[in-house]
Amino acid sequence: MANSQPIFDYRDESQADRLARKSKDSPFMIIGIIGLIGVCGFGAYKFKTKGEMSTSVFLMQLRVAAQGTVVSALTLGLAYTLAKKHLFKDDKAE
Repeated sequence: MANSQPIFDYRDESQADRLARKSKDSPFMIIGIIGLIGVCGFGAYKFKTKGEMSTSVFLMQLRVAAQGTVVSALTLGLAYTLAKKHLFKDDKAE
């Protein structure tokens, strides 16, 4: 009836194995994380030359840019997955 053993034991998985598994399952998540790190690095570099802008406004704009980068990458990944699954499906594979 019901299988009492788990299919995959996540406790035996190291962080590197988990990242490798996640990158295979959702490669656009990794692109989003890399984009987030890039935006944060660029923001840290530009923080010195922010001019007359207040720190709170600068950080608010940086947060919006970082979130937009991640959401855009995940949206592109979702659109790619849906297009691959429904629009470009191979009839011979079914």
